[in-house]
Amino acid sequence: MSRIILVGIGSRGDIAPLTGLGVGLRDAGHEVVVASHWMFAEQITGCGLEFRQMPLNIDIDTTDTDINRLAAGWKFSSPSGVRSMGRGMIEALLDEPADVLLLPPTEYAGLPLAEAKGIPAIGLRFQPLSATAAHAPAALGAYDFGARGNRLAGDFGAWFNDRFYARTIAGFRRELGLPPTSAFDLRRGRTAAEWPILNGFSPSVVPRPGDWRPGLEVTGYWWPPRPDDWQPPADLVDFLDAGPAPVFLGFGSMVDSAEGSARMSAIIGAALRRAGVRGIVQTGWLQLDIAGDDVLTIGEVPHDWLFPHMSALVHHCGAGTTAAGLRAGVPAIGAPVYADQPFWAQRLIDAGVSPATIPYSKMSGDRLTAALRRATTDTALRDNATRLAARIAAEDGVGLAVKAIEAHLAAHRKG
Repeated sequence: MSRIILVGIGSRGDIAPLTGLGVGLRDAGHEVVVASHWMFAEQITGCGLEFRQMPLNIDIDTTDTDINRLAAGWKFSSPSGVRSMGRGMIEALLDEPADVLLLPPTEYAGLPLAEAKGIPAIGLRFQPLSATAAHAPAALGAYDFGARGNRLAGDFGAWFNDRFYARTIAGFRRELGLPPTSAFDLRRGRTAAEWPILNGFSPSVVPRPGDWRPGLEVTGYWWPPRPDDWQPPADLVDFLDAGPAPVFLGFGSMVDSAEGSARMSAIIGAALRRAGVRGIVQTGWLQLDIAGDDVLTIGEVPHDWLFPHMSALVHHCGAGTTAAGLRAGVPAIGAPVYADQPFWAQRLIDAGVSPATIPYSKMSGDRLTAALRRATTDTALRDNATRLAARIAAEDGVGLAVKAIEAHLAAHRKG
């Protein structure tokens, strides 16, 4: 048995797959701790996992009704934000017993922390970020620069990160009493050592590129467990029973101004009426507000329970929401904003399970109405989604990830 720490940084969607992996490791006999921030404590402990709070070190007022100001506090990607988050991680975990750290893409503090503790670290990814000729890094969106350009984009991204965070990484190493080493040399050493990175998405959706080095693995999805005591709200069950399968519309942790949220609420309400379909709308951070006899507004509901009841989905194409929709075998309309969201929206199109991608900034009533009509009536989309869901169901992402982690730990112990 090993004591394993998973580090969770980001939004709710970044934490959910970690709980799935954590439960799999626990069920395999390991002692599992998930280190994250206070707002995710219930999500983690509700799965029966240990929780360790990492100081946020960034001021956030969660009572602020202007979610733009709330979002402005989440400056994770700036050097100062990475420095604050990293110091919180070190403070929380430096003296925490562990045999291995499992780290998200923001591993700038996690890697030196593991080195200082004398334990191995393993990278975790929810989207493909490593350089390949097959596609540009998912963080760049849906761009395709050709084989050579895609590879250069990935290599340049790694070089840029090393330069951009060089002082931050050097500061962590100094604070932990580690010898000074450049970020470039550290990355080159990890590559030469075939440092393991586990990619928790389906090879049926994004096949493992043939030019990836050993150590970069695509395991399949890590499905988050449903809380043991969860029951669907009575009004949701009643709404589902009262008519044909509705459309789900939700944008997760996306944020907008109050005016932008009101505009999106109006577009959604009008499109549902014009398309003649019922809708379930998740308020989310957008605080969507839509009224009507054929519309139900909900809060957080496990996607693995909800999505199979839907006729179609409209979402921001976050990695976790996209995965849940594919698992359910339901056609989806992508409404991406930034980062990897356009990448996943394009994957839905490529898989033949989406009638259209409508960028959030270009959403209109006419475009959404047309997409809803096709998503709910095109049998080819539903058939493609059903077949892809069957392939995904045959995968064991958590099982493969657990085996890879155990093999790496065994190799480390042998020296």
